[in-house]
Amino acid sequence: MWKGLVVDLWNRIASREQLAFVIRPMPNTASLLEATASNQIDVAIGCLNVSPERLDRLRFSLPFQEDGLAVMVANSRLDLGRAFLSSLFGPTLLQLLGGYLAAIALLTWLTWRVEGYGSRAETLRHGKQRTVSKLFQVLATGPGGNVVADTTRGNLMVLGAYLVRIVAASLLVGYLTVTVVNETQGRLSSRLESVEGLRGLRVAVRSGSVSEALLREVNSRGEEAEAQPVLIRRVSEGPMLLQQKQVDAVLADNLQLTWLQERQPKPPRTRLALQGIRPESQAFVFAPSLSAETADRIDLAISSVKRSGVVSELREALLMPQTNRR
Repeated sequence: MWKGLVVDLWNRIASREQLAFVIRPMPNTASLLEATASNQIDVAIGCLNVSPERLDRLRFSLPFQEDGLAVMVANSRLDLGRAFLSSLFGPTLLQLLGGYLAAIALLTWLTWRVEGYGSRAETLRHGKQRTVSKLFQVLATGPGGNVVADTTRGNLMVLGAYLVRIVAASLLVGYLTVTVVNETQGRLSSRLESVEGLRGLRVAVRSGSVSEALLREVNSRGEEAEAQPVLIRRVSEGPMLLQQKQVDAVLADNLQLTWLQERQPKPPRTRLALQGIRPESQAFVFAPSLSAETADRIDLAISSVKRSGVVSELREALLMPQTNRR
């Protein structure tokens, strides 16, 4: 079953205008556009950029959105290690740990007071310092918490320490995960600041796509090492090729790469080094033989669903993390 923003959008338009259709898969963008221009296909659906080169020879529908290109690359283990060490020695982590220890210290003092540890025989036998440190250790780690309090108020202190441990652990895990991701993204962005940085790299692109045209443009400027295009059939092949080190980067539609990135494990195996490259309007392509009346109906439907916010809703649903869909 075909899925995706463009397919969902076309289904709504076709249903609204009562247009019967059959989806015909094509191997790549170039074949899709060629088949449409030669009347083998009535309407080419996809996030097809309305570029000047295409506008000169193709018949586009009303644009339904504007988007650019993005560059995806693989995370290296070295970058992940550096990011993890950076997060370990960051001030935020020290503040979180300091807040946790301060909360446990306060609960230790309160437990000492309400349980009357100052006059207990074990305190007199082992000394105040050793007893306090043992009580602090129990409240901080958990094991032994059932024997440090006899009163109701003392048990409330033990329960409070338990809640503090749970909250602190959640905050620490969340902080480390987010920081590692942000740090690795920042490290790569500093290396790849523009599409010119793709020179000398093996770059995966779809045949006949705007991405391939952009690579040709980059290679035509200057005499430095050229980017080497690696043609792929589907953008979804990109992450695997990056992991297998068959390519150094993937250049494709921003929305498609963002969708793939959202479905990576945390920390992710890939990252988006550049986003929003040369945003252009995106639309369907009509065959020359498609009647003007049908084309007008499709354009009117596109205008209607855009105004009603359907395109925005479809984008948000597409990029929504899988955990939020359950």
